[in-house]
Amino acid sequence: MTTKSFKTGLSLAVGNASAAIPTEPTIGTATKTGGTTATVTYTAATLGATATTFTATSSPGSVTGTGSSPITVSGLTGSTNYTFTVKASNANGDSPASSASNQITTDVAAVLVNYLVVAGGGGGGNNAAGGGGAGGLRSTVTATGGGGSLETALSLTLNTNYTVTVGAGGAGAASVNLNGSNGGNSEFSTITSTGGGGGNGAGGSNPNGGNVNGGSGGGACFARYGIAGTGTANQGFAGGNDPAGFTNGYGGNGGGGAGAVGVAAINNNIGGAGGAGVAVSITGSSVYYAGGGGGSSEDTPGFAGGAGGVGGGGAGGGLHTNSGQTAGTANTGGGGGAGDYGAFNGAAGGSGVVILRYLTSAGTITIGAGLTGSTATDGSYKVTTLTAGTGNVSFA
Repeated sequence: MTTKSFKTGLSLAVGNASAAIPTEPTIGTATKTGGTTATVTYTAATLGATATTFTATSSPGSVTGTGSSPITVSGLTGSTNYTFTVKASNANGDSPASSASNQITTDVAAVLVNYLVVAGGGGGGNNAAGGGGAGGLRSTVTATGGGGSLETALSLTLNTNYTVTVGAGGAGAASVNLNGSNGGNSEFSTITSTGGGGGNGAGGSNPNGGNVNGGSGGGACFARYGIAGTGTANQGFAGGNDPAGFTNGYGGNGGGGAGAVGVAAINNNIGGAGGAGVAVSITGSSVYYAGGGGGSSEDTPGFAGGAGGVGGGGAGGGLHTNSGQTAGTANTGGGGGAGDYGAFNGAAGGSGVVILRYLTSAGTITIGAGLTGSTATDGSYKVTTLTAGTGNVSFA
């Protein structure tokens, strides 16, 4: 009887152990790791049944995370106070929850946004004139304008409005000897790109109708009166100007681009090409933006206007016609081509563009009234392109 009673007791003890749940763990320290995440440490109990899973749970919200210590809990709300408990589990069930952790306050929830902000290009000048300067270009991806260093992505607070303006292209000069008009500035949050300088008309230093300085400078008019515009640091380059000693001929100089100075007139008769723009891959494909406008030629047969700079720059007029000059390409910030000798009008600069790139998981954008734009997907990123207007964007 004694032996039989001992075996029965042993059997019951083993059965109880196989059905046991773990002992609750000892809570450690909770630490915020951003606007939506935190880590929680714990120590597993050394006595009792073995646990196979450990789960941290937030209060408020009951947001959970599992794993070994420290557990990462994701999906929290920014600017919120939280404490956490941890429980252990096995096939038989869950332990009681641990005591609560210390309180944390998550950071303000934010989305990291890369940007390309291109201003409107300047219009071309009138009468043996310089091409319009490209709009200023500021970028956090691939390259920025003016030979500067890449800028830093912006950390934006969720559910907050941020201003966006897409700069219009400047008008081409429409009266004899006038400068082209400057392009409009483009803006995103704290980032402003300066509109391109107008191409220099045959009026020379007189800033008729526009200022030759800008994001990229307007090209100088022919040698007798030429004034080349300056660019803005880290946005674009200066307009082209004739070499010292050139005093004859009527070729205009190319407007500056985001990637290069405008080209001087060839032999002072053939219009200079617009300065090259900059290739940026913010959309997932390499695209050139902000090329300068070409200068116009003398009115002698065989003398052509300068080519527009790669990146949307318009061509300069030539051959004594009023049709050779072309406008900068829309949404590139390209400068407008200059009007030929003989009081021909300059062409308009291209409008600017604002492009935003951010992780799909980081938030959803809302494009407010007054803005024209669209959003596409590039792998794990969203790319929002804003092509016209002024208004607000926000992320949620």
